[in-house]
Parts: sequence; structure tokens; C-alpha cells
Amino acid sequence: MINRLLTVLTALVSAFNLAAQDNPASWYQNINADYSLQWQQRYYPQQGEPRQAQHYSSAAFSADWYWQSADRRHQLALQPYLRWDQRDSERNLLDLRQAYWQYVGDGFDIKAGVDIVFWGVTESQHLVDVINQTDAVASVDGETKFGQPMLNWNLHGSAGSLELYLLPYFRERSFAGPDGRLRPPFVIDQSQPQYESAQAERNLDFALRWSRRFAALELGLSYFEGNNREALLQPTAQGTLQPQRLQPQYLQMQQLGLDSLWLSGSWIWKLESIYRKTRQQDFVAATAGFEYTHVGVFGSNWDLGWIAEYQYDSREQQAPVPGQNDIFVGGRLVVNDIGGTEILLGIAQDLDNSSSQSGKLEASTRLGNSSRLSLDAWFFRSDPGTDPLYLIRRDDFLQLSLDYYF
Repeated sequence: MINRLLTVLTALVSAFNLAAQDNPASWYQNINADYSLQWQQRYYPQQGEPRQAQHYSSAAFSADWYWQSADRRHQLALQPYLRWDQRDSERNLLDLRQAYWQYVGDGFDIKAGVDIVFWGVTESQHLVDVINQTDAVASVDGETKFGQPMLNWNLHGSAGSLELYLLPYFRERSFAGPDGRLRPPFVIDQSQPQYESAQAERNLDFALRWSRRFAALELGLSYFEGNNREALLQPTAQGTLQPQRLQPQYLQMQQLGLDSLWLSGSWIWKLESIYRKTRQQDFVAATAGFEYTHVGVFGSNWDLGWIAEYQYDSREQQAPVPGQNDIFVGGRLVVNDIGGTEILLGIAQDLDNSSSQSGKLEASTRLGNSSRLSLDAWFFRSDPGTDPLYLIRRDDFLQLSLDYYF
């Protein structure tokens, strides 16, 4: 994998050099470079498995280089990312989150390389977001993604926008190692993943999305066919003296998606819904709700938003993920100060099981012009062993992050 990343990195550097040779006078004037360093500390109040600790430290570095031609037709972007973890080697990562060339024409654009694409509108989960693989060891909410190799065409017109994607290489999901937290009690063996497709990770995935805005309504329809971004964890055949291990298996899937956003005064109504078909089963899932914002609450500059969303999954208790019949409620406070301070607090409650819930706190503020401090906290409660949250019921954690930009 590292060799493939280095190959892409070399190709992008060569593209930057060719652009510089074609127009040396304006090359350095048109390139933007940003860098960031992150230090992160996690603390787990409860003891985990025998090899798991309660304190985890990690550090990350990211560089962001972006170049645009004088006529704004051509763009080159390169964003390498490096992460090191004190205890869990499975969190160590060298990734290219962006490494692409893009051409912008009249009513269309073409992109080739590696990029991160986000689909979705809801707060509590993102059902329609299937282009990029989730970096599951980076965050609990699944919002951190790996860069995805792609060839992308976008068409824009009065009838809306049409996005088409060819995805020639699949990125496996990350899982915590034996020394990591937020994992099942069994070790996940990622060395030999199984695929339904004979082409394995080289299966050519395909996706498209049509979107259009109708006055206050934003509507998106999507389709995906290829390797499932979610892995089934199957027991592996082990000797009697060896501990049980789980092996990831990636089935083929077809997915139809719908996402919509409707603005009405201080209200934002949101919907994400999917129909997914695999060899194992077909199911429907949806998340729907609203966000209502009080502007200038208590006569101040603060904005306070209330969030409520309902999560449904037709697999019911057989669903391997939370959210089969749950409700999420929360609040978002935007202070509108010079530090850009924001606080989000939310709780998800299983409506079929009163003892199953999870909650999160996200807070951040800038410290001067070049650094940002973030505080995140998660808790998980579950009694029945069949609940997906039961596996991480002892993994409540508090996380402090400091980002420095230069």
C-alpha cells in the first residue's frame, strides 16, 4: 500500500514540476501551501481487555499543496497525511487524502487521482456517504475518511448536477489492533481480507449522483455498485491453542440513495434514506429529522440550534450497527466569538431497549491565529449482548486535541 501511495505522490510531484516548466513566471505565485500538526490525548476511565491501556497519545502531520493555472481551468492538489499512535500500531498511517488533477470546462469538470467526496445532510449518521472508506480508528462517528482513487466527471446545467465516478481501487476499513480500544473482544486479522469479487480490491466500483435545488429544497439521488465499504467480521479457523480471530469480508453491494434538505426560516428539515442489496440480504435504512436555530439567544451573539433525528433500519435487532430504531437529540451552540467557539452535545437512545444509549460532546475554539483546541467525549451504555454497543460498553473516553497550523 505504501508503494502505491509513493507512486501517486511521485506522479503528482512530476505534474507540479511540468506545470512549473510551462509557466515558470507565475508558478510560485499560484501555489498555496498549508501545514498542520496535531497532538491528541485520549483517556478511558474504565479498564479494557488485558492488553488495553487507559491513556493513549497520538500525533499527526498534514501538508496541503494546491495549484491553479492562471485561467483557472487546471488545478493540482496534493495532501499527504501521516499519523503515529503511542500504543496501537494499527492507527499508524501514511495516506494521501488528496492527490489529483482537475480540469474545469464550460458546464463540466473532470478529475483524476485521489480525493475525498462527502454525500449526506443529517447529523447523527450518514447513510448515503459511500464513496470513501471510513478511517474507523480515527473517530467514532465515521466522519474521517481515507483518500479514494477515482476518475470523476461532473456535469452542470439547468436540470441540475450529475456526478459520475469510476473507482478502480478499494481501501479496506481500519480496525483497532490488540492494544487498541473500541474493538470487539476478539482480535481482527486484517492481513487476509476476503472479497466476494474475484478482482478483490481491484474491483471497478461505479457511482453516480444527481442533485438539484428547487427553491428552498435541495434534492440528491445516488446509486453505487461495488465493494461494500462495511465489512462483515467472520470467525477464522484457528487451532485449539490459538485465540479466536475475526476476518473482514467485503461483499458486493448495490445501493440506491436519497438525501434532501429543506430550508424554512429557522428550520432545516433533513432526510437520508437508502435501499441496499447484497448477497446476504436486502434492507432499507433512513434518518430523518430537523435542526431549529435560535439566532441571538438571550439577547447575545450566540446561536443555539436544537437537533432531533430518528434512525430506522429494516433489519431491526439483526442490524450489526446501532440506529435500527433510535432517536437522536442534541444541541449546537455557536458563540460567534473571535475564536470560532462551537459546542455540540447529543444523545442517541434505542427505542427498543431503554438500557442502550450513546452520547457525544464536541467542543472547539481557536487559540490565536494558528492553533485550535478541541475537546471530545463519548459514552456508551448497553446491557444485552446482542446490541452492537455492548462490545464497546467499557470504552467511554475523553479526548483532547491541539492543532497547530503553519
